[in-house]
Amino acid sequence: MNKPKVKVLVIDDSALVRKILKEILESSPDIEVVGTAPDPLVARNKIKQLNPDVLTLDVEMPGMDGITFLKNLMRLRPMPVVMVSTLTERGAGITLEALEVGAVDFIAKPKFDFSHEIHRYTEQIIRKVRVAARAKVKPYKPDTTAVPKRTAPASSIGFSTTDKVIAIGASTGGTEAIRAVLTALPSDSPGILITQHIPPKFSERFAERLDRLCALRVSEARDGEPVVPGRAYIAPGDRHLELTRNGARYVCRLRDGNSVSGHKPSVDVLFKSVARVAGANAMGVILTGMGADGAEGLGDIQRTGAHTIAQDEQTSVVWGMPGEAVKRGNAEKVLPINEIASAIVTGLVA
Repeated sequence: MNKPKVKVLVIDDSALVRKILKEILESSPDIEVVGTAPDPLVARNKIKQLNPDVLTLDVEMPGMDGITFLKNLMRLRPMPVVMVSTLTERGAGITLEALEVGAVDFIAKPKFDFSHEIHRYTEQIIRKVRVAARAKVKPYKPDTTAVPKRTAPASSIGFSTTDKVIAIGASTGGTEAIRAVLTALPSDSPGILITQHIPPKFSERFAERLDRLCALRVSEARDGEPVVPGRAYIAPGDRHLELTRNGARYVCRLRDGNSVSGHKPSVDVLFKSVARVAGANAMGVILTGMGADGAEGLGDIQRTGAHTIAQDEQTSVVWGMPGEAVKRGNAEKVLPINEIASAIVTGLVA
């Protein structure tokens, strides 16, 4: 018996982009574009008429902008949304806000001269739409409990040494999962290295956004930068982030090279370096995301005697990466997202 096709509604103010996305998506036999819309006002009626499984939504549109539409949609009729974004600083900021509101994922807007990249782009957007169709979505509720800048959570670890280090990896749904963990950690936490699958301009804006919300200082990692307590370092979107040592100090290392486990930056690259350099002084945390990147590296961390944590299925947008780590027996604890920060603190002082 054939599985039903994933029904997609494409929303974009450009007729050419709508045409390109429709052709790309319908090249997959398991996806059907049931309709297109030039703006959110037309889209509202088509959602009622066509009952799509997934929306692709342009970030920036005239009239009602994509964010306002998304907030209304996720409040009244939550459904999987993949944002289609320009790879600009403005586009990055809006897209990160969309992920906070409840969008499952995002992809760059197709270029009109991208024939040499068409196969890779086609694979990416088809994969993202398939994953979105299975993703968990929640109603949008405005967050009135955001942590004010530099206001530490009540608990304190009391660490000032640099021998401990935390490594966190995530993909789809990860920007909000990482925010949930970091905003709940005290300002004196050990240094934290983070790999999130995200493009270059987006990683910088992501770090800036977290820095405004967290008691920790958060920034995009720089090559050769010392890893110190109270700081979190985000992998740039086009570089692998590794942990190295310079004498007694931990140091960030950025490197180019091929994708690993299908990604650059790769969670496996980060985790394996942390296992080699920090050993039992490390802690590995794998959060929501599709695929298996990080599952093997988390096992490397665990085998040093260090604590490892995976996000549970119920609170993950996509239980791919953490699910694979659990299946391989590489996660010491499997926890909902709201319990991970306290487990990190407990594991560090145990």
